Amino acid sequence: MEILKNIKKFRNIKPEIRILGVDDAPFVPHSQEKVMVIGTLFRAGNWLDGVLRTYITVDGNDATTALITMVKGSRHLEQLGVIMLDGVTLGGFNVVNIQDIFQETGVPVIVIMRKYPDLPRIKKALKNFPDCEERWNHILGAGEIYRVDRTSNNDSIYMQLCGISLKDARDIVKLSATRSAIPEPIRAAHLIAAGVITGESKGNA
Repeated sequence: MEILKNIKKFRNIKPEIRILGVDDAPFVPHSQEKVMVIGTLFRAGNWLDGVLRTYITVDGNDATTALITMVKGSRHLEQLGVIMLDGVTLGGFNVVNIQDIFQETGVPVIVIMRKYPDLPRIKKALKNFPDCEERWNHILGAGEIYRVDRTSNNDSIYMQLCGISLKDARDIVKLSATRSAIPEPIRAAHLIAAGVITGESKGNA
């Protein structure tokens, strides 16, 4: 099911398609108010063209606005083919409204998940927030969850999408996952964010 009817049509997916991968930095829950969010601009999964940065409130409700402002304020906006998010929540339970991001920027959004989300557990956790219904609706509004299998091995990831067809989204994910099951723009954003905050990124992204 497509979230919006006016999806962006890709006649063909070019090897140098510009992708903005977004991930949040490590943070200590209950001890800091803001968390850094890093965006890496890649040509597919091969060439890093730029790095963007913004801040959001831990467990807040400003992630959507912060990402829209970051994207619209970038000199790369006109070149962007798609935005990739590492999950639909950043900074704890700061839920991103991917429909709003597409509507405000005109750039399709793909949400990448390493595992199929435990939606009942997430819904239960959201009950701790006074605006739990709104946050839950943003998660539901991200649409159906699709599995993406890699062609080179048995690894698979999951995705939600907005403003783009399922076929185009699958093709872009596979094109940009050059070094692991995770698309390189998100993998790089994760490593950069972790390295900036902790001094050195650890483990796999």
